[in-house]
Amino acid sequence: MSTPSTTAPHNVDLAQARWRKSSYSGGANDCVEVAELGGHAAVRDSKNISCGPLLFSKAAMRALVSGIASASISERWCSASGASAPR
Repeated sequence: MSTPSTTAPHNVDLAQARWRKSSYSGGANDCVEVAELGGHAAVRDSKNISCGPLLFSKAAMRALVSGIASASISERWCSASGASAPR
């Protein structure tokens, strides 16, 4: 496995990133990790960190998490795909 990059788009330095996993992951390496980076938030796949993170503004990250928490994102996706919303 290759070493993860220490830079991200927009010159955000990942060298000092403190990556966190959800306590619901149970220690498994099959979830996403999040790091706060000044005005940005980075998200990466814990199984394949060499692929690099996705970078969001903090406002976009808040909107994403809020949409997931309120189920509005899964409801929108399910109605578009014809699938049932998870319960």
